[in-house]
Amino acid sequence: MFGRLFASLFGALAIAGAFAYYNYKFSQYKFIDFTEFVGYTDQNVFEPMSDKYLVLIYNSRDLKTKEILQDINLLKTDQVLAIDYFQSTSSILKIGEANVSAVKFGADTFLKITNIFNINFLPVMFSIEKSQGKKYKQTGEIYIFEKFKQDKL
Repeated sequence: MFGRLFASLFGALAIAGAFAYYNYKFSQYKFIDFTEFVGYTDQNVFEPMSDKYLVLIYNSRDLKTKEILQDINLLKTDQVLAIDYFQSTSSILKIGEANVSAVKFGADTFLKITNIFNINFLPVMFSIEKSQGKKYKQTGEIYIFEKFKQDKL
């Protein structure tokens, strides 16, 4: 009697452990594939040229965001992929000396990206790195601006 009880308890714990490990392992690797998620600059399709990008998802109508961005010092070698919630590619961002690519996505694609990376608030920053082809993998945690300034500066 007790043997069956412990066996079923052990089996349930093993299944729960395997499920938790599976969720932990595969939640670490979040990808964006630019063959599936097509973005646009002013009039052209966005083609990723760099091996690394700092992705910035922000609201261009928030003046506080623009002020915070001016205080962040990025180098000329840093590539920034700026995605505006209001889908504006004409708003000019000054982020140190970084090379900024303003990209807009369709509403459904934008929602898929925010869902993949579990973005529940704006503005946020995170880094992606080329995995293979046009597929990029998230390599760092997702930062709100204030935390990014504290950790990186």
